[in-house]
Amino acid sequence: MPQGNFKIPAPKNEPVLNYAPGSSEKYAVKEALKIARSQEIDVPMYIGSKEVRTGRRIKMTAPHDHQFILGYFHEGDASHVEEAIDAALAAKNDWANLGWEQRAAIFLKAADLLAGPFRAKINAATMLGQSKNIYQAEIDAACEYIDFLRFNAAYMEEIYSQQPSSAPGIWNRIEYRSLEGFVFAVTPFNFTSIAGNLCTAPALMGNTIVWKPAYTQIYSAQVLMQVFKEAGLPAGVINLIYVDGPVAGEIIFKHPDFAGLHFTGSTGVFKQLWKSIGQNIDRYKSYPRIVGETGGKDFIVAHHTASAPEVATAILRGAFEYQGQKCSAASRVYLPDNLWPSIKKKLLRDLDSMKMGSPEDFTNFVNAVIDQRSFAKITAYIDRAAASTDAEIIAGGNYDGSSGYFVAPTVILTRNPKYATMCEEIFGPVVTIYVYPQDDFEATLLMVDQTSPYALTGAIFSKDRYAIDRASELLKHAAGNFYINDKPTGAVVGQQPFGGARGSGTNDKAGAQMNLLRWVSARTIKETFIPATEYGYPFLEEE
Repeated sequence: MPQGNFKIPAPKNEPVLNYAPGSSEKYAVKEALKIARSQEIDVPMYIGSKEVRTGRRIKMTAPHDHQFILGYFHEGDASHVEEAIDAALAAKNDWANLGWEQRAAIFLKAADLLAGPFRAKINAATMLGQSKNIYQAEIDAACEYIDFLRFNAAYMEEIYSQQPSSAPGIWNRIEYRSLEGFVFAVTPFNFTSIAGNLCTAPALMGNTIVWKPAYTQIYSAQVLMQVFKEAGLPAGVINLIYVDGPVAGEIIFKHPDFAGLHFTGSTGVFKQLWKSIGQNIDRYKSYPRIVGETGGKDFIVAHHTASAPEVATAILRGAFEYQGQKCSAASRVYLPDNLWPSIKKKLLRDLDSMKMGSPEDFTNFVNAVIDQRSFAKITAYIDRAAASTDAEIIAGGNYDGSSGYFVAPTVILTRNPKYATMCEEIFGPVVTIYVYPQDDFEATLLMVDQTSPYALTGAIFSKDRYAIDRASELLKHAAGNFYINDKPTGAVVGQQPFGGARGSGTNDKAGAQMNLLRWVSARTIKETFIPATEYGYPFLEEE
């Protein structure tokens, strides 16, 4: 076949549309919402070339409207896990041997489909199924995922171009093979882009995938599968199944061809999966790659020189965008006593104007949390704070799950820096503030570092460069993504590769070349043009 040193088009971050009144994008997404409102969809699993319907239909409803039935998906069982593995392995050789530029072309086409004809549809599905307002859906389901697809293709080209040096008479080279076996992608509800990236990043590098999404994200996951099929992805490369986690794990983690786990979810689940892999290590043909991004207890620290309006805005956006259901969401805040009165005044004033309700009403900033289980967990923390002598709810604290899972943005003030909501991940619209004496900045930084087992994101606000430098040093292990004078959310592909360490994951940085390197196994090839014909070396000769 024809060969060449192909170059991926230089990626640029997809512009975020603003959905202003009267804009074409606002009209398009409202039409997509209207169409979704008018129908209940029937969602199959996608295994190999088949759309699999089991008859065990599970209802999908909008988190902000329990009565709104989005449709039904067909739940699978252990037999479907085995079928998906078989389909992935059957597709493996042809997919891995396909020219890398051909694989890239499929996912670059998928990016263009999402940027154009599927943009309104994927955003509407994310708004309805995951209760995101249009801006949060746009930066996630459209822009971030488009960026993942385009930048990853460029990173693949860069990886393949990294080659060793060669001595005279020798040609050294490295080929980047896909892993031997299949990759299991376990994806969360909160970001459509993460769900898509966790299965397509390994696939781009020649792997075939068994993909198990969160049940609460299936509504938008099936749109992604439509995009993949429209882009020309061959059957069996990505197999989408809806199976209970332990059922899937019992089969996958005992399969000899299990080659890797790409995971985003809770720290507890990730540890359990890692333990299962370790217990089955003797079964595998190769040591599996384990890549995980898990929880966070993300912080904002203000120095006494910080700007009060800037800090207050970072708290509001960092803690309450998408109802705090981001692993990067600000959930613990440390403020100096000289700034607290002015920060508090702005927080309370802005919260009073913040509207909550359905994402279909574009004037709502806050929408519903994802499901009843999440609602119960979040509200239990709120009730606990309301009854505590160590904490005071100064804003919000009310909730209503009767028609949708609505929890008002809640601000807790604590006198105890080790109070539960300063230490434990809540994953909801709750932020806790501790006010420290302004002269205790360095001691507070040490407290921030030692309070939480997580190390995902964090932010420092200051106008004093010495304070910024000191915070950067003392908190160097406390956050994998560290922000200076900005909120700790909103990482952009190609600009701020994302991931954390400690209890927050393996820090393999989604949106960076290093993540793709986990999905290949390098083979070094040495070719000698004129081989030796005698075994002896000069040192063997007499003087």
